[in-house]
Amino acid sequence: MRVIGLAGWSGAGKTTLIVKLIPALQARGLSVSTLKHAHHNFDVDKPGKDSFLHREAGAHEVLIASANRFALMHELRGAPEPSLATLIGKIEPVDLLLIEGFKQEHHAKLEVHRAANGKPFMFPDDPNIKALVSDAPVAEGLFRQRLPYAHLDDVGAVADLVLKYAAPFQMLSGVSKS
Repeated sequence: MRVIGLAGWSGAGKTTLIVKLIPALQARGLSVSTLKHAHHNFDVDKPGKDSFLHREAGAHEVLIASANRFALMHELRGAPEPSLATLIGKIEPVDLLLIEGFKQEHHAKLEVHRAANGKPFMFPDDPNIKALVSDAPVAEGLFRQRLPYAHLDDVGAVADLVLKYAAPFQMLSGVSKS
């Protein structure tokens, strides 16, 4: 399994880009999964449902399953947030894992940048950023000399960068998959 991150400031278009990349990469014959970091409290469960009540009662893990899907909810209950390597180790192997967020982690990343955000580029301070994906008019000419570049709307070119820079998950420290 190979992994690549898409990192950028909130509002840069990471999720929109991933939603376009998944079918483009699948069309190239790849199986694709995603892993997203949330900076806030989130819940995939609904209050009042049985699985919610199980967690609320103190269950460490709750697995809910149907004929269509299953979801495993693991309550940290004060334990530290798992590392990216630990989380990757929990994912069933696929050809490619797209990681959204985790911009402070040390894995290969493409920086997703939107000019209208008015945020600075991250790549000058992060040696793990391998390429730039942006709609900034100056980005192509100014940064192409420092980093490979694709326009935010050119999904094919972004998919090419993803495939070029995705690295085997074993290269992340602490990852083990039996």
